[in-house]
Amino acid sequence: MAEKFDVIVVGAGPAGSSAAYTLAKAGLNVIMFERGEYPGSKNVMGGVMYRHQLQEIIPDFLNEAPFERPVVEQRFWMLDQRSAFQVGYKGLEWAEAPYNNFTVLRAKFDQWFANKAVEQGALLINETVVKEVIVEDDRVLGVRTDRPDGDVYADLVILADGVNSLLAKQLGFHKELKPNEVALAAMQVINLPPEKIEDRFNLEPNQGATIEIFGDSTKGMLGTAFIYTNKDSISIGVGTLLSGLMKTKMRPHELLETLKQHPMVRKLIEGGEPKEYLAHLIPEGGYHSIPKLVGHGVMLVGDAAQLVNGIHREGSNLAMASGRLAAETAILAKQVGDFSENMLDTYRTKLMESFVGQDLKKYKDAAHALDRHPQYFKEFIPMINRAASEMFTVDGASKWDKQKKILGMVQDRGTINTIRDLYRVWKVMK
Repeated sequence: MAEKFDVIVVGAGPAGSSAAYTLAKAGLNVIMFERGEYPGSKNVMGGVMYRHQLQEIIPDFLNEAPFERPVVEQRFWMLDQRSAFQVGYKGLEWAEAPYNNFTVLRAKFDQWFANKAVEQGALLINETVVKEVIVEDDRVLGVRTDRPDGDVYADLVILADGVNSLLAKQLGFHKELKPNEVALAAMQVINLPPEKIEDRFNLEPNQGATIEIFGDSTKGMLGTAFIYTNKDSISIGVGTLLSGLMKTKMRPHELLETLKQHPMVRKLIEGGEPKEYLAHLIPEGGYHSIPKLVGHGVMLVGDAAQLVNGIHREGSNLAMASGRLAAETAILAKQVGDFSENMLDTYRTKLMESFVGQDLKKYKDAAHALDRHPQYFKEFIPMINRAASEMFTVDGASKWDKQKKILGMVQDRGTINTIRDLYRVWKVMK
């Protein structure tokens, strides 16, 4: 007879481990399947983890979590071909425990997080593909794996199997993702001595910085690039919507290599030794792309639920929050012996009422508006750089004359069009 658990968790990323940890800590019998050789082996993200959501799950995580550097500075670059208009914030209060956020390497962090769930009593099975969910009378009863005698049953299945969740598609919870709903990111980890990192980024030991890059890094396509500092390496990557890549016929690794050679970037990574290259799909559809989240005996969390805030580049914190909320709902369901869709809908309600749902709703039209109007990347960012160059160049011209030249740049592209574009972006961001 096939073994039965209280809960099956498919996927050992931040969302899955968050759910498994919370469930196991409450005494439920949990099994977690991971298709990779180990948790984190197939996961990619820019490398920033947020304290608050993790601390809600594991209050003393700072004593042992394998984070790289606490982030004390966040920079934003609007990149042109030979320049960058920069803004940012550096706060030394972020250098003190418990910190605000910190960089991580997923291969290390995900293993640690999954093992914390194991310490609480969860059973982790690696190198296992869950091929399908077992459904009877519209109720999910378990999963079928690629292992011998691979059917496993449970009262509840939590799907944390990533952006392209084949299991959610099997259930009809969402259709095939459209090219403008998913981004493809390419990332490289480059080894660099700590003292060089600190010198180049103006940091003290055990301090980190992040740089989010817009504009030339994606050649006018909707997307961003990033540079994050680790203990003895730098994570650098670029991601853009599949729709943009299809139109331009460009490949992510080409964008990444071009970014590495940009004059604003080249010196930051000079002399570094490439360690690993990774590529991954990221859900970017936002609020409108959230699929059905619950059914009889099943819930979706993390990337499988399309929970990524592309505007603020947040994903891991949304994943952990969704995993915890799903687990808390499962605990209640176990107490009353009811795993129906109506009972599990408590998770959906709590998720939408939390910062996760509220933030995704706030920016529900932002990504689509920016994608439909590429002038924000192709025209505005170069214009901002030209205006900054004009204003900060001391050449004997009066500041009145310089302001007139800058106003002329606006008039050249059309004052009414510029006002309309600015209003549109304000409306979707407010």
